[in-house]
Amino acid sequence: MSKGLLHSEGLIVFIGSLYFYASIDASWLLFVLCLFLPDLFMLGYLVNNRIGALVYNIGHTYLIPLLFLILSVSLNLDLLLALSLIWIAHIGMDRTVGYGLKYPTQFKDTHLQKV
Repeated sequence: MSKGLLHSEGLIVFIGSLYFYASIDASWLLFVLCLFLPDLFMLGYLVNNRIGALVYNIGHTYLIPLLFLILSVSLNLDLLLALSLIWIAHIGMDRTVGYGLKYPTQFKDTHLQKV
């Protein structure tokens, strides 16, 4: 039951991000081009599983994009706002399909499921 709740939460975050992205009238081309950029955080796995999980998790938690979102609204930075919403949408999309935060054991071990 709780796994389904986490997937649903991811879906709501994804849909909410799409809604707010549409409301700021930003470029949908930018959205498409940047949606999978947070997956570059997987490159940490080129070092080892421990570093890979750490780097991946930094890029796949809401902490940084939410801080950027607050900063962008505070300073009226439209591009940073758009990129923050795209990043949040990516994380929500990942959570919806079952990609969670990584454990240092191996890439497929996540807090949601074994992928």
